[in-house]
Amino acid sequence: MNKPAEQLALNVRLRESATFGSYHAVGNQAALASIQALVAGDSEEQIYLWGGTGTGKSHLLQAACNAQATQFQPGAYIPLDHFPASGAQLLEGMEQLPLICLDNVDVIAGQPEWERGLFNLINATRQAGHHLLMASRQNPSALDIHLPDLASRLLWGPVFHLRSLDDAGKLSALQMDASQRGFELSEDVARFLMHHCARDMRSLQALLERLDLASLQAQRRITIPFIKSVLNL
Repeated sequence: MNKPAEQLALNVRLRESATFGSYHAVGNQAALASIQALVAGDSEEQIYLWGGTGTGKSHLLQAACNAQATQFQPGAYIPLDHFPASGAQLLEGMEQLPLICLDNVDVIAGQPEWERGLFNLINATRQAGHHLLMASRQNPSALDIHLPDLASRLLWGPVFHLRSLDDAGKLSALQMDASQRGFELSEDVARFLMHHCARDMRSLQALLERLDLASLQAQRRITIPFIKSVLNL
């Protein structure tokens, strides 16, 4: 059996900005509350999140691991799309960790080695009394899982469909993200970003990070003219 310390060889870096406090939970409050309770050890042993790009699945999984670390408890964030089909053995021994967060579970559907590895991990994690948080783009009941017993085990805990933010929610989330970075983002500037760039939150937040770094280097405020110069608009 592999040692849990093998997670250190996964070379997966958590975003420090991924916290429960930085997640804009409008429409997804129940999911956030359940994950916080799971990390605190006060709820279900297993939770499954699903939703489209930009709904915050990866953010919440990484936030759970970051919160776990503040309690001096080990956890692992594993984006399954980063590993080859032959790499299912990396799941062996992970049940020894108090928290395992598996992202992009949909990519392993139909791959016998991965399906068997995940099946074994779910069983072993529950037997150990530890916690498992999973996420995918599709509802787990709609995944093309070939191992029937795995399909049923994916539904052992609560399943939450994460909803996308509307424009007002995205604007508020951008302003909150900017505030946490230490600067004020006006409503006009936030709307400009939303109207001239990709509109999913992942892209918008990545752009905000790029603009933040550029403004620090140029010693200029983030204004519409500055954005145009950085993005060549």
